[in-house]
This record gives sequence, structure tokens and C-alpha cells, in this order.
Amino acid sequence: MTKIAIVVFSDTDTVEALGKVSNAFMLASEAIENNIDIKIIFEGAGTKWIGELEKEDNKLNKLYLGLKPNITGACAFCAKAFGVKSEVEKAKITLLSEYKEHPSLLSLFTDGYQVLNF
Repeated sequence: MTKIAIVVFSDTDTVEALGKVSNAFMLASEAIENNIDIKIIFEGAGTKWIGELEKEDNKLNKLYLGLKPNITGACAFCAKAFGVKSEVEKAKITLLSEYKEHPSLLSLFTDGYQVLNF
């Protein structure tokens, strides 16, 4: 069985970054439609996306809301470091801290996930 972990590292400040998140969400949507096990994790500057995606006027808001049940979480350390911890908590996204306050990306590999970074 195929398992995919999508890790969003992209910052929120460019059109390119918006394209990366859009592509990550397209992959996630396709995987869900094909009954593939997926995890979506926001890491690094990517944690800033949560607050942006929660905004109703964001171009990706509706797609984000549809995928929200498949979001595994966001990096606890990075959400704090980038000043968005309260936005992540308000969105009810789990703060991940399995390895030194970061998500354990290694565990994704050992659990058989193919990891794709956006």
C-alpha cells in the first residue's frame, strides 16, 4: 500500500510559494480520491501557512478546509519561532514535537511513507 507524507516548508511570501502549496494540495486531493494513506505536515516557514489558509479570502481556503482532516500537524518549534503558534492552535492543528520539539520526519520513513517536500 502506498503511503505519502507531504511536508510543506515553503514560506508565504511569494507566488512561487503559493504554487508549491497548491501543488501539495492537488497531490493530497488526488491521493485521497485514490484511497492512498496521506499525511500533511507544515514545517519551518511553512507553519505560517496555517493562519493564511484559515482566511476565507485566501485562494486556497476551500481546498484547505476540505483537506484539514488529513493535516497531521505543524512543527511546534517552528510555529513558535515564526510567531504563529497561536494561529496554529486557533486552527486546531496539532503541534508536533516528537523529536526535539520538531515532527519526527525519520519516523515517516520508518513507517513506510514516501516523503515529498514542497
